[in-house]
Amino acid sequence: MKKSKILILLLIVFSVTGCTTYLKDDNNKNVIYETTGQSLPENILCQPIDKEVIEIYEKHDVNIKELPKCTEYSLSDGGYEGLWNTFFVKPLAWLILKLGMLVKNYGLSLIIIGFLIRLVMYPITKNTAMQSKKMAEAKPEIDKIEKKYKDKTSQEDMMKKSQETMLIYQNHKINPLSSCLFAFLQLPLFFAFLEAINRVPAIFEGTFLTLQLGTTPIAAIIERGQFQYLIIVALLAIVTKYSIDLTKTASINADANNQMAFMNKFLMIFIPAAAMTMSTAISLYWITSSAFTVVQNLLVQRSDK
Repeated sequence: MKKSKILILLLIVFSVTGCTTYLKDDNNKNVIYETTGQSLPENILCQPIDKEVIEIYEKHDVNIKELPKCTEYSLSDGGYEGLWNTFFVKPLAWLILKLGMLVKNYGLSLIIIGFLIRLVMYPITKNTAMQSKKMAEAKPEIDKIEKKYKDKTSQEDMMKKSQETMLIYQNHKINPLSSCLFAFLQLPLFFAFLEAINRVPAIFEGTFLTLQLGTTPIAAIIERGQFQYLIIVALLAIVTKYSIDLTKTASINADANNQMAFMNKFLMIFIPAAAMTMSTAISLYWITSSAFTVVQNLLVQRSDK
């Protein structure tokens, strides 16, 4: 528990030491770039090349000439900008740009980096998958304890129930908190990707398989009638469903199972809906990460058999 608290504290410190700021109009509302449907960030890391985007920044007194070209961006540009930007956002933006120039496409760069990050984190995520398998194996014993203490509500009985449950966890080598570690690592990475994409014009101005990386599906459909962006939403919904199905675990009691079932249904609605308002670039990263989870859990199941 102490380690978890320290980790949470570190994430909070990193998160509050820098973030994206957005251009504001005369009514103090975010300036929307109509072509992509995104709010344009004010603290971009390098120069845009789209003439319309340049005009918007110049109109709002952002001196983009002081910024480096995205193709020449280095980690030292802009100086120190707080822990979050310096150790998460800027290195990730630099990596996406350099790999994008190497493979000639920033969308492909996002996919490759997303895959490599998950590959590095594989020992942690594999352990989480194994914990899910062990929890499923322990479920019959946990169900017996639930049945045994079903109508007992005294403090003494609850303590015995907790002790017997923990004994089962020990016998099956289950760590109930192990799955939290990946979530604590995944969230900062997701938000770092989001900020890196938003703050680097070369990325949100780029394309992947004719889809503009900065464009949101809802903007593409409403503004230009480009329904092909729904492919991204559909892919995200599919990999999310399989990811959820393959990571279902047995919970301590029926109430927890019901809550988990409700949460899974909520995610199946929320994630595709959220994808409609997310840039194509961040959806590509999310699809890559979820697809990795699906393949990983299939491999874990196959190795077990």
